[in-house]
Amino acid sequence: MEARSRIKVAAAVIVRDNKILVTKRGYGDYKGFWEFPGGKLEEGESSKDAVVREIKEELAVEIKTEKYLGCVEYDYPSFHLSMDSFLCHIVKGEITLLEHEGANWLDLTELKSVNFLPADVEVVKLLHSALS
Repeated sequence: MEARSRIKVAAAVIVRDNKILVTKRGYGDYKGFWEFPGGKLEEGESSKDAVVREIKEELAVEIKTEKYLGCVEYDYPSFHLSMDSFLCHIVKGEITLLEHEGANWLDLTELKSVNFLPADVEVVKLLHSALS
């Protein structure tokens, strides 16, 4: 059996006024699904540094990571995803969607109504544990 490629990413769970930012994927196999923004780690980069960089690249804002929520391991059909997630808040700038086709601020109970990517469903569970 062929070894599945492994992808390491970091995701930001950005909170503002008791609402959580979710973004709608604008590209790829999962276009139209919702996710917590973030992206792949670069060589030698920590998850924390990656999430700050990725949010600047994707949303044009600076964030501060507040708390590590945990790591989600998920097997997609063509790769294995390892995703560190962080509770964050915006420290500078206004959100500009540079890669996503939509964004929404939702409260914790509204997250259940969103068509999330499978790995992000697991992040929602981590979030519920952290905030309840």
